[in-house]
Amino acid sequence: MIRTNLQDKVAVITGAGSGIGRATARAFAAAGARIVACDLDRARVDSLAAELGDRMVLASQVDVSDRAQMAAFADAVHARIPAADILVNNAGVGLGGSFLDTSLDDWDWVLGVNLKGVVHGCHYFVPKQVERGTGGHVINIASILGIFAPPKASAYVASKFAVLGLSKSLRSELAPHRIGVTAICPGLIATAIMEDGRVSGSLARHQDKIKARFKKGTQPERVAQAILAAVHTNPAVATVGSDAWVTAALARVAPRVTERIGMLVARRLGH
Repeated sequence: MIRTNLQDKVAVITGAGSGIGRATARAFAAAGARIVACDLDRARVDSLAAELGDRMVLASQVDVSDRAQMAAFADAVHARIPAADILVNNAGVGLGGSFLDTSLDDWDWVLGVNLKGVVHGCHYFVPKQVERGTGGHVINIASILGIFAPPKASAYVASKFAVLGLSKSLRSELAPHRIGVTAICPGLIATAIMEDGRVSGSLARHQDKIKARFKKGTQPERVAQAILAAVHTNPAVATVGSDAWVTAALARVAPRVTERIGMLVARRLGH
Protein backbone atom coordinates (compact mmCIF):
# COMPACT_ATOMS: atom_id res chain seq x y z
CA MET A 1 0.00 0.00 0.00
CA ILE A 2 1.34 3.40 -1.04
CA ARG A 3 0.19 6.00 1.46
CA THR A 4 -0.53 9.47 0.14
CA ASN A 5 0.13 12.37 2.47
CA LEU A 6 -3.03 14.48 2.28
CA GLN A 7 -1.76 17.37 4.39
CA ASP A 8 -2.70 20.57 2.55
CA LYS A 9 -3.60 18.69 -0.62
CA VAL A 10 -6.65 20.18 -2.35
CA ALA A 11 -9.71 18.00 -2.90
CA VAL A 12 -12.46 19.24 -5.22
CA ILE A 13 -15.77 17.58 -4.35
CA THR A 14 -19.03 18.02 -6.26
CA GLY A 15 -22.37 17.45 -4.58
CA ALA A 16 -20.63 18.13 -1.29
CA GLY A 17 -23.58 19.57 0.59
CA SER A 18 -25.01 16.29 1.86
CA GLY A 19 -24.71 12.51 1.88
CA ILE A 20 -21.56 10.95 0.44
CA GLY A 21 -20.16 14.30 -0.68
CA ARG A 22 -20.42 15.91 2.73
CA ALA A 23 -18.99 12.87 4.50
CA THR A 24 -16.11 12.86 2.01
CA ALA A 25 -15.37 16.56 2.55
CA ARG A 26 -15.26 15.98 6.30
CA ALA A 27 -13.00 12.94 5.92
CA PHE A 28 -10.51 14.72 3.67
CA ALA A 29 -10.47 17.76 5.94
CA ALA A 30 -9.85 15.53 8.97
CA ALA A 31 -6.90 14.01 7.07
CA GLY A 32 -5.37 17.46 6.58
CA ALA A 33 -6.60 18.29 3.08
CA ARG A 34 -8.08 21.58 1.98
CA ILE A 35 -11.53 21.44 0.42
CA VAL A 36 -13.15 22.96 -2.64
CA ALA A 37 -16.86 22.16 -2.57
CA CYS A 38 -19.85 22.75 -4.79
CA ASP A 39 -23.50 21.79 -4.54
CA LEU A 40 -26.74 22.75 -6.22
CA ASP A 41 -28.16 23.64 -2.79
CA ARG A 42 -26.63 26.91 -1.59
CA ALA A 43 -27.65 26.46 2.04
CA ARG A 44 -26.08 23.00 2.25
CA VAL A 45 -22.72 24.04 0.85
CA ASP A 46 -22.67 27.19 3.00
CA SER A 47 -23.27 25.12 6.14
CA LEU A 48 -20.41 22.80 5.13
CA ALA A 49 -18.13 25.82 4.69
CA ALA A 50 -19.06 27.07 8.15
CA GLU A 51 -18.35 23.62 9.59
CA LEU A 52 -14.94 23.19 7.95
CA GLY A 53 -13.73 26.73 8.57
CA ASP A 54 -10.22 27.41 7.28
CA ARG A 55 -10.04 23.98 5.68
CA MET A 56 -12.45 25.29 3.02
CA VAL A 57 -10.76 26.97 0.05
CA LEU A 58 -13.95 27.72 -1.88
CA ALA A 59 -17.62 26.78 -1.58
CA SER A 60 -19.90 27.46 -4.56
CA GLN A 61 -23.44 26.83 -5.72
CA VAL A 62 -23.06 24.94 -8.99
CA ASP A 63 -25.26 22.84 -11.26
CA VAL A 64 -22.76 20.25 -12.51
CA SER A 65 -24.92 19.52 -15.55
CA ASP A 66 -24.46 23.12 -16.73
CA ARG A 67 -21.30 23.53 -18.79
CA ALA A 68 -21.00 27.27 -18.25
CA GLN A 69 -21.42 26.97 -14.48
CA MET A 70 -18.78 24.26 -14.26
CA ALA A 71 -16.39 26.29 -16.41
CA ALA A 72 -16.84 29.33 -14.15
CA PHE A 73 -16.40 27.16 -11.04
CA ALA A 74 -13.16 25.67 -12.40
CA ASP A 75 -11.86 29.14 -13.33
CA ALA A 76 -12.52 30.33 -9.76
CA VAL A 77 -10.70 27.31 -8.36
CA HIS A 78 -7.70 27.66 -10.67
CA ALA A 79 -7.41 31.35 -9.80
CA ARG A 80 -6.57 30.13 -6.28
CA ILE A 81 -4.54 26.97 -6.97
CA PRO A 82 -2.64 25.62 -10.00
CA ALA A 83 -4.55 22.31 -9.99
CA ALA A 84 -6.62 20.04 -7.80
CA ASP A 85 -4.75 17.16 -6.21
CA ILE A 86 -7.93 15.08 -5.92
CA LEU A 87 -11.15 15.41 -7.89
CA VAL A 88 -14.26 13.67 -6.52
CA ASN A 89 -17.10 13.68 -9.05
CA ASN A 90 -19.81 12.82 -6.57
CA ALA A 91 -22.90 14.85 -7.52
CA GLY A 92 -25.73 12.54 -8.53
CA VAL A 93 -29.50 12.14 -8.64
CA GLY A 94 -31.81 9.15 -8.27
CA LEU A 95 -34.39 8.13 -10.87
CA GLY A 96 -36.64 5.10 -10.56
CA GLY A 97 -39.05 3.81 -13.18
CA SER A 98 -39.26 1.52 -16.17
CA PHE A 99 -38.09 2.60 -19.60
CA LEU A 100 -41.72 3.00 -20.73
CA ASP A 101 -42.43 5.30 -17.78
CA THR A 102 -39.30 7.45 -18.22
CA SER A 103 -39.77 10.68 -20.16
CA LEU A 104 -37.10 12.26 -22.33
CA ASP A 105 -36.97 15.11 -19.82
CA ASP A 106 -36.13 12.55 -17.13
CA TRP A 107 -33.39 11.11 -19.36
CA ASP A 108 -31.93 14.58 -19.90
CA TRP A 109 -32.01 15.23 -16.15
CA VAL A 110 -30.38 12.01 -14.94
CA LEU A 111 -27.76 11.87 -17.69
CA GLY A 112 -27.09 15.59 -17.29
CA VAL A 113 -26.17 15.21 -13.63
CA ASN A 114 -24.91 11.64 -13.29
CA LEU A 115 -22.92 11.41 -16.52
CA LYS A 116 -22.36 14.89 -17.94
CA GLY A 117 -21.57 16.13 -14.43
CA VAL A 118 -18.68 13.65 -14.31
CA VAL A 119 -17.61 14.56 -17.84
CA HIS A 120 -17.65 18.27 -16.95
CA GLY A 121 -15.65 17.67 -13.77
CA CYS A 122 -13.00 15.75 -15.68
CA HIS A 123 -12.99 18.17 -18.62
CA TYR A 124 -12.44 21.26 -16.51
CA PHE A 125 -10.10 19.90 -13.83
CA VAL A 126 -8.04 17.02 -15.27
CA PRO A 127 -6.12 19.06 -17.90
CA LYS A 128 -4.70 21.28 -15.16
CA GLN A 129 -3.61 18.15 -13.24
CA VAL A 130 -1.83 16.91 -16.36
CA GLU A 131 -0.28 20.33 -17.05
CA ARG A 132 1.09 20.61 -13.50
CA GLY A 133 2.86 17.29 -13.95
CA THR A 134 2.89 16.09 -10.33
CA GLY A 135 0.13 13.48 -10.51
CA GLY A 136 -3.19 13.34 -8.72
CA HIS A 137 -6.33 11.26 -8.42
CA VAL A 138 -9.81 11.25 -9.91
CA ILE A 139 -12.67 9.58 -8.04
CA ASN A 140 -15.92 9.04 -9.95
CA ILE A 141 -18.95 7.89 -7.98
CA ALA A 142 -20.68 5.18 -9.98
CA SER A 143 -22.92 2.60 -8.27
CA ILE A 144 -23.41 -1.13 -7.89
CA LEU A 145 -26.04 -0.41 -10.56
CA GLY A 146 -23.10 0.30 -12.84
CA ILE A 147 -22.28 -3.41 -12.48
CA PHE A 148 -25.69 -5.02 -11.97
CA ALA A 149 -28.64 -3.88 -14.10
CA PRO A 150 -31.96 -4.46 -12.31
CA PRO A 151 -35.32 -3.55 -13.85
CA LYS A 152 -37.26 -0.37 -13.10
CA ALA A 153 -34.14 1.80 -13.17
CA SER A 154 -33.03 1.76 -16.81
CA ALA A 155 -32.05 5.44 -17.09
CA TYR A 156 -30.20 5.47 -13.77
CA VAL A 157 -28.47 2.19 -14.67
CA ALA A 158 -27.42 3.63 -18.04
CA SER A 159 -25.89 6.67 -16.35
CA LYS A 160 -23.89 4.59 -13.88
CA PHE A 161 -22.69 1.98 -16.41
CA ALA A 162 -21.44 4.94 -18.45
CA VAL A 163 -19.56 6.41 -15.47
CA LEU A 164 -17.90 3.07 -14.81
CA GLY A 165 -16.84 2.67 -18.44
CA LEU A 166 -15.58 6.24 -18.64
CA SER A 167 -13.54 5.73 -15.48
CA LYS A 168 -11.88 2.55 -16.74
CA SER A 169 -10.93 4.13 -20.06
CA LEU A 170 -9.74 7.35 -18.43
CA ARG A 171 -7.64 5.33 -15.99
CA SER A 172 -5.51 3.94 -18.83
CA GLU A 173 -5.17 7.34 -20.47
CA LEU A 174 -4.07 9.14 -17.31
CA ALA A 175 -1.73 6.49 -15.91
CA PRO A 176 1.31 7.88 -17.80
CA HIS A 177 0.67 11.21 -16.06
CA ARG A 178 0.65 9.51 -12.63
CA ILE A 179 -3.02 10.38 -12.17
CA GLY A 180 -5.03 7.54 -10.70
CA VAL A 181 -8.69 6.98 -11.53
CA THR A 182 -11.11 4.99 -9.38
CA ALA A 183 -14.80 4.28 -9.83
CA ILE A 184 -16.56 3.89 -6.49
CA CYS A 185 -19.57 1.54 -6.66
CA PRO A 186 -21.63 1.82 -3.48
CA GLY A 187 -24.61 -0.33 -2.68
CA LEU A 188 -27.59 1.02 -0.77
CA ILE A 189 -26.36 4.10 1.13
CA ALA A 190 -28.30 6.05 3.76
CA THR A 191 -28.56 9.34 1.86
CA ALA A 192 -31.39 11.58 0.66
CA ILE A 193 -30.88 10.63 -3.00
CA MET A 194 -34.41 9.28 -3.33
CA GLU A 195 -35.89 12.07 -1.19
CA ASP A 196 -34.52 14.47 -3.82
CA GLY A 197 -35.04 12.05 -6.72
CA ARG A 198 -37.83 11.10 -9.09
CA VAL A 199 -39.94 7.93 -9.26
CA SER A 200 -42.50 7.16 -11.95
CA GLY A 201 -44.94 4.49 -13.08
CA SER A 202 -45.73 1.43 -10.98
CA LEU A 203 -42.60 2.04 -8.89
CA ALA A 204 -44.18 5.19 -7.47
CA ARG A 205 -46.54 2.99 -5.43
CA HIS A 206 -43.50 1.64 -3.58
CA GLN A 207 -41.81 5.01 -3.02
CA ASP A 208 -42.23 4.99 0.77
CA LYS A 209 -40.74 1.48 1.02
CA ILE A 210 -37.82 2.47 -1.19
CA LYS A 211 -37.07 5.53 0.97
CA ALA A 212 -37.30 3.40 4.12
CA ARG A 213 -34.79 0.90 2.68
CA PHE A 214 -32.34 3.69 1.91
CA LYS A 215 -32.53 4.87 5.51
CA LYS A 216 -31.31 1.42 6.57
CA GLY A 217 -28.42 1.46 4.11
CA THR A 218 -24.69 1.74 4.73
CA GLN A 219 -23.67 5.04 6.27
CA PRO A 220 -22.07 7.56 3.87
CA GLU A 221 -19.03 7.79 6.14
CA ARG A 222 -18.05 4.29 5.00
CA VAL A 223 -18.07 5.47 1.40
CA ALA A 224 -15.93 8.44 2.40
CA GLN A 225 -13.38 6.11 4.00
CA ALA A 226 -13.38 3.96 0.86
CA ILE A 227 -12.65 7.08 -1.19
CA LEU A 228 -9.70 8.00 1.04
CA ALA A 229 -8.42 4.43 0.79
CA ALA A 230 -8.73 4.57 -3.01
CA VAL A 231 -6.53 7.67 -3.13
CA HIS A 232 -3.89 5.67 -1.25
CA THR A 233 -4.18 2.38 -3.16
CA ASN A 234 -5.54 3.38 -6.60
CA PRO A 235 -7.90 0.48 -7.39
CA ALA A 236 -9.80 0.63 -10.69
CA VAL A 237 -13.10 -0.14 -8.98
CA ALA A 238 -14.10 -0.19 -5.31
CA THR A 239 -17.44 -1.49 -4.05
CA VAL A 240 -18.81 -0.25 -0.73
CA GLY A 241 -21.24 -2.16 1.47
CA SER A 242 -21.85 -5.89 1.86
CA ASP A 243 -24.77 -5.72 -0.57
CA ALA A 244 -22.55 -4.20 -3.24
CA TRP A 245 -19.76 -6.72 -2.64
CA VAL A 246 -22.11 -9.71 -2.92
CA THR A 247 -23.89 -8.33 -5.97
CA ALA A 248 -20.61 -7.58 -7.77
CA ALA A 249 -19.33 -11.08 -7.00
CA LEU A 250 -22.51 -12.71 -8.28
CA ALA A 251 -22.49 -10.58 -11.43
CA ARG A 252 -18.94 -11.74 -12.09
CA VAL A 253 -19.19 -15.47 -11.34
CA ALA A 254 -22.93 -16.21 -11.66
CA PRO A 255 -24.53 -13.75 -14.09
CA ARG A 256 -27.60 -15.94 -14.57
CA VAL A 257 -28.30 -15.75 -10.86
CA THR A 258 -28.28 -11.95 -10.96
CA GLU A 259 -30.59 -12.15 -13.99
CA ARG A 260 -33.05 -14.24 -12.01
CA ILE A 261 -32.81 -11.78 -9.11
CA GLY A 262 -33.69 -9.00 -11.53
CA MET A 263 -36.73 -10.91 -12.79
CA LEU A 264 -37.85 -11.51 -9.18
CA VAL A 265 -37.51 -7.80 -8.42
CA ALA A 266 -39.58 -7.00 -11.50
CA ARG A 267 -42.39 -9.33 -10.40
CA ARG A 268 -42.45 -7.88 -6.89
CA LEU A 269 -42.60 -4.33 -8.20
CA GLY A 270 -45.22 -5.09 -10.84
CA HIS A 271 -44.91 -4.80 -14.59
